[in-house]
Amino acid sequence: MFKKPYVITIGGKGKTKKICLGGDNPIAIQTMWKEPIVGIRKNSQEYTDLLKKIEQVQMLGCDILRFAVPDMESAEVLKNIAEDVSIPLVADIHFDYKLALSCLDGNIAKIRINPGNIGSFERTKAVVDKARDKGTAIRVGINTGSLPKDLENLVVEGKITRAEGLVKAAEREMEDFDKLNFKDFVVSMKASSVAETIESNEKFAEKYNVPLHIGVTEAGPIIGGVVKSTLAFSHLLKEGVGSTIRVSLSSESENEVITAKEILRECGLYSGGVKIVSCPRCGRNGFDVHSFINRWQNELQSLNKDITVAVMGCVVNGPGEGKNADIGITGAGNSVIIFKHGITVRTVTPEEADTAFREELNSL
Repeated sequence: MFKKPYVITIGGKGKTKKICLGGDNPIAIQTMWKEPIVGIRKNSQEYTDLLKKIEQVQMLGCDILRFAVPDMESAEVLKNIAEDVSIPLVADIHFDYKLALSCLDGNIAKIRINPGNIGSFERTKAVVDKARDKGTAIRVGINTGSLPKDLENLVVEGKITRAEGLVKAAEREMEDFDKLNFKDFVVSMKASSVAETIESNEKFAEKYNVPLHIGVTEAGPIIGGVVKSTLAFSHLLKEGVGSTIRVSLSSESENEVITAKEILRECGLYSGGVKIVSCPRCGRNGFDVHSFINRWQNELQSLNKDITVAVMGCVVNGPGEGKNADIGITGAGNSVIIFKHGITVRTVTPEEADTAFREELNSL
């Protein structure tokens, strides 16, 4: 029997949106910023562009956004960003606990640390005490690639599985929090193996009611990463394991968010928003499905509409197979057909297709 996680709060200060993790709350979607932020000056064009991209990622369905903070300059930039966005931000800290202390001076919603790699218990205590004062949560991150040496040796000797090593490493980190009576934390145990990801999170959830951040680390390029994440997440989420998820892809953050949202949707844990159905395209192709999807996917996924959109390549898969869609588009000869609930509403030229589709979409 898996334990029901207790609830912790992320954000909720200033203009930052409040996110509750654990209990019966919705599964929160996370992604990570892919570029360094060092050197980005507040109120510069680069800063403005960064804020716009954050807003776009949030509109796609991202609930929590994480940034790497490798130096003090990055910490200062992140604190500026946190003043200007509503999405809760996470500072990802390794080795230097002073970076965490600096970020805690700003409106940072969560600190991601591994207490084992920031040094002494006193340093962990300094971070925890300040996080408590600021009402900031902490995520303890454990990866298979950075297990403590003694646990790694036990794995190599075959005395424990790597998944068991992840759980034991997490337990060690939690001991410090127990000593400090700090409960506003999330645990993540990530492996690049689906089986190890599932096993470690199941073993942990059987013993503890701590909220879990689940993910397959270094999952790979988009196809392999989507497959691994789907297999691991669907298995765990259907068992009630996991309070927040991040799909790790060697791809854009937008694709991580869209993938996470689709996994939750197919697990029955996400409703509303635009659902896109599209055919794979074949030799009957009368409409360039791939180009249309590439142009429209992010915009459609960002819409606050509870609709289904069908993008079909020919009349075989057009209004017929897309008849349950609220709106759809397909090709027939030299024309493009736009249909609603299987009924053709407009026939236009390929050059007019995007404009006509937008007009019909806006009318819904």
